[in-house]
Amino acid sequence: MDIEQFKQLVGEAVDRLPEEFLALLDNVEILVADRPSRVQRRNLDMQAGEELLGLYEGVPLTERHASYGMVTPDRITIFRLAILDTVKSEDDIKDEVRRVVKHEVAHHFGISDERLEEMGGPV
Repeated sequence: MDIEQFKQLVGEAVDRLPEEFLALLDNVEILVADRPSRVQRRNLDMQAGEELLGLYEGVPLTERHASYGMVTPDRITIFRLAILDTVKSEDDIKDEVRRVVKHEVAHHFGISDERLEEMGGPV
């Protein structure tokens, strides 16, 4: 799947989020990249062979204070090749993109991986 088709899937996944969540995604940039950059891998202390499907970089809403403002947008990056490596059918790709988008948006709202797992949400 080429990058433009994949970006369209990511856009559709974002558009399918509930309206009350979309309204709170102010100052959040959603990007598509093939793989994490060297800087991202280093910041996460990723080892060779480790894969990452998505990444939230920013200050979660739960950690923002009154002085929060005039900052660059938070970023959610969805990693195309990592997702394509894990699933093969187009339906599975769509499902995985939706799951990863929800997972990273949850981080924007301050929900940890552990809490997502407890809630039975997208992990």
